[in-house]
Amino acid sequence: MAVLLVVTGHGELGGTGKRTGWYLPEVAHPWHVFTQAGLSITYASPKGGKTPLDPTSVELFKDDPICKQFMENKDLMGQLDNTTSLADVKPSDYKAIFFAGGHGTMWDFPDDINLQKVTAAIYEQGGVVSSVCHGPAALVNVKLSDGSYLVNGKKVTGFTNAEENAVKMMELMPFALETRLRERGGEFVEAPVFQELVQVSHRLVTGQNPASATGTAAAVVKVINSS
Repeated sequence: MAVLLVVTGHGELGGTGKRTGWYLPEVAHPWHVFTQAGLSITYASPKGGKTPLDPTSVELFKDDPICKQFMENKDLMGQLDNTTSLADVKPSDYKAIFFAGGHGTMWDFPDDINLQKVTAAIYEQGGVVSSVCHGPAALVNVKLSDGSYLVNGKKVTGFTNAEENAVKMMELMPFALETRLRERGGEFVEAPVFQELVQVSHRLVTGQNPASATGTAAAVVKVINSS
């Protein structure tokens, strides 16, 4: 069984010139959970090819053993330098799609048509749609075949407005993730700032922040195994 793990290809924080990208533990920790569960992983991004790793996440998690193991694995890092384009993905090959976070997702996830098509297809074929932190930026415009938003009426979480303000990034964001998920009909649930929280609503699994990455991936495995 396979999981499609999607990362951002966007590397600049607004117009600041500062670097962003995918957030290390939100890829490394799920990688560890999925591989321990015997799931294979395909790494993808909206446009494919080389993807940027958020340098701040490398510094903050330099002593994290799983993150260190991930970064020292040349094969894994090579796959993230050569990701599959979502235009080339066959949804029926996957039991789940997992959107890792990092601020870059706020720019290239929401309006990507191929992302929307693949996500809806995996969900409607009985698969799991999952995301963590800023990964739910992928979900804000996904509609099902009946025209409804995927998140509508479901419990969902993600990086909260309070957390965005705490890291002083709200002004740089193209939109507020929590606010947009609520506007799409999601029943947004939040824990105190930077505390772990995972929400499972049918086959939609979301995590609030980097601390929630392992728990989110573990919940995905549980849903796959119970289906």
